[in-house]
Amino acid sequence: MKVLVVANFDVGLYKFRKELLQEILNSGHEVYISLPNGDLVQPLVDMGCQFIETELDRRGMNPVTDLKLIGKYRKILNQIKPDLVITYTIKPNIYMGMLCKNRSIPYVINITGLGTAFQSHGVMLKVFVEMYKFACEKAQTVIFENCENMQIFKDYGIVKEQQCLLNNGAGVNLEEYPFTAYPNDEQIRFLFVGRVMQEKGIDELFEAAKRIKKEYDNVYFDIVGPYEDDYKDVTEQLVEDGVIEYHGYQDDVKPFIERAHCFVLPSRHEGMANTNLECGAMGRPIITSNIHGCLEAVIDGETGFLAEPKNADDLYDKMKKFIDLPYDKKVEMGQASHNHFAGKFDKKYVISKTIERIFG
Repeated sequence: MKVLVVANFDVGLYKFRKELLQEILNSGHEVYISLPNGDLVQPLVDMGCQFIETELDRRGMNPVTDLKLIGKYRKILNQIKPDLVITYTIKPNIYMGMLCKNRSIPYVINITGLGTAFQSHGVMLKVFVEMYKFACEKAQTVIFENCENMQIFKDYGIVKEQQCLLNNGAGVNLEEYPFTAYPNDEQIRFLFVGRVMQEKGIDELFEAAKRIKKEYDNVYFDIVGPYEDDYKDVTEQLVEDGVIEYHGYQDDVKPFIERAHCFVLPSRHEGMANTNLECGAMGRPIITSNIHGCLEAVIDGETGFLAEPKNADDLYDKMKKFIDLPYDKKVEMGQASHNHFAGKFDKKYVISKTIERIFG
């Protein structure tokens, strides 16, 4: 069987889906991947995937460039003649989904998050709903990463119950992110890993960090990830002021997780935050937003704390609450966090469930 996998970013496809792709390859199928070129495409090729370079604008909505993308997708379908298409993220989901529907090609759509359009109530929301309705209508399976996203699609009439599969995100590789000993109590390091952008709650995190640093000399904030929005000047000023330590994008975040005492992700919306899963698997307490896509990662008060989204005051309160915990309670919380992810969040479980649904 020829399986075409369509995505918008090499980092996400490699870091979160490589095990699924390997399982499909191991089953004897040919795997083609369509996405923009990047540093992590070659490792996927080395696994056995066949790469088709496909440029796309991940965030913009330019009709001219999007029509070119649709034309490129059409050519790929003509060239590969896939038996199954698997798509990730909004543009591949919608544009490739539409083409597959029109050509009666079996396809699977992955909803890895709803994006900003579903946070509004204007014309853009109506446009996305109608486009998704058309794209999902004949989908073999639509895979969701949290129950709220799935319910929203059902409420808008985008999908039918029998099309839906709910997973705990992409799962976490417990061998790649193993439990590690909790660091000592001489200092407290909060860690953020992700794109530095408003949607990830970076404004709330920076505001809370400034307040915490005024009260505690032994608390540090590590920020790991690339700039997505215009935060360069703000970040550099906070570094200069001694509020945060900024490390940019890192190929390997595990050393930062190992020395962290607590992971913080005050995101405003998520499909399922993989960074929560990875840090929790390695035995770190988590402070994250009380929204679906984040709240699944925390048993509030036992493995971390849930903070209200877009609320710097509540985030500050939860971080201060963690700081003031006895050291042995922090250690206990880290162990409980690891235990939380050792079951249905295990990537092996998620992949098995996905393969069974897609390939029978």
